[in-house]
Amino acid sequence: MWIGFLAFVGMLLALDLGVFNKNAHAPTIREALAFTAMTVALAIGFAGFIYEAYEFHWNGLGLIRDAVDGQINDGRLATVKFVTGYIVEMSLSMDNVFVMALLFEHLKVPKTLQHRVLFWGILGALAMRGAMIGGGTALVARYHGILYFFGAFLVFTAIKMLLAKEKEEEPEEAWVVRWLTRHFPVTRGFHGSRFVIVVDGKWSLTPLAVALVLVETTDLVFAVDSIPAIFAITTDAFLVFTSNVFAILCLRSLYFGLAGLIEKFRYLKISLAVILAIVGIKMLAAKWMAERFGEAQNFGMLAIVAGILIAGSLASVVADRRQKRNS
Repeated sequence: MWIGFLAFVGMLLALDLGVFNKNAHAPTIREALAFTAMTVALAIGFAGFIYEAYEFHWNGLGLIRDAVDGQINDGRLATVKFVTGYIVEMSLSMDNVFVMALLFEHLKVPKTLQHRVLFWGILGALAMRGAMIGGGTALVARYHGILYFFGAFLVFTAIKMLLAKEKEEEPEEAWVVRWLTRHFPVTRGFHGSRFVIVVDGKWSLTPLAVALVLVETTDLVFAVDSIPAIFAITTDAFLVFTSNVFAILCLRSLYFGLAGLIEKFRYLKISLAVILAIVGIKMLAAKWMAERFGEAQNFGMLAIVAGILIAGSLASVVADRRQKRNS
């Protein structure tokens, strides 16, 4: 199952780079939305596969009791957890789109080259998240109490997000950039789509490589919040990893259509903070919720997360229109 899924993702990435984006160009909003629609359709189709695979326990999927609710994941339960995890990961990673847009703007990465950075960023994100999910799943399986630590961490992060003041920090001043320029020669200008070039007989990084390292670093930072969040839904490694992968694929494709609009969603951070707090509280009260609500808690979580995102989006649109009317 794992090998088959990774091969499937590899085929998608090969089609993306080798066919749809063979020549470097800035994808239009229409292209971005079309590719996003395709990734969402694939995620929905994969949810159907999840149902069949877990309903009949192909290759032993779902036979180990989920540490979150103590249930054996059958087709219906596994599908709900996959869809909920997919939506949670999508919502918690949306802020990452805005950060990447700022990085590209400050580093003056041409739009024609941004897709290349995002593409290779996916490979790094898959490797990092795979390692974090594998380690997290092993920890939860061995030390069930780690779920309470994750829950407390998410609640703390949510409070920190709500109380944090807005401040803009230029990526050039980040310690990652300083470390790179201190240890590696970096060219001043871009050299097409190349990440490294030879200058005076020495290998040098291009600003495109610096952008790639920053994208990977920010993805790692956001993963620290999003990975523990999904453990409130399920500890099944296959469900956690596959929902993460589809969320990453969707957000990367949506970047060119969403980057310019994300600022309009003024209540995005509040929505994300509320989601993190609810997920954290669910982890802290996991045993009580499992006894009180049973399987219904998974449907409830799905409805709550979707409701918060819709409410935050509608409130942002209404506030934006009101501001335009008053100005």
